[in-house]
Amino acid sequence: QVQLVESGGGLVQAGGSLRLSCAASGRTFSIYKITSKMGWFRQAPGKEREFVAAITWSGGSTFYADSVKGRFTISRDNAKNTMYLQMNSLKPEDTAVYYCAADKSLLLQQLKYEYWGQGTQVTVSS
Repeated sequence: QVQLVESGGGLVQAGGSLRLSCAASGRTFSIYKITSKMGWFRQAPGKEREFVAAITWSGGSTFYADSVKGRFTISRDNAKNTMYLQMNSLKPEDTAVYYCAADKSLLLQQLKYEYWGQGTQVTVSS
């Protein structure tokens, strides 16, 4: 089992920045993460959940949705088992609940994920 806990959400003005964190844990996580990926998704009110970005734990390869490319940066700290999403130049349309997820796969463009966090709210005011 893998447990994921997001933090760092909040209210920010358009053009501002936020950094989300996702702390991963679990009895066998140190082994799980060797061949796994982590991702960020978001869901705005009345909309379907959409992919934001993904990263592999081992090599740090990344993949982004076109809507956030150049504004958001995904990263991870292997020692802390924590993944981050640095969000710059935020827009009102970035307002959503942001979820982190983990999956035992290295296929970044495959959007199936096994474990999910509870989410953290990000609100961007205009």
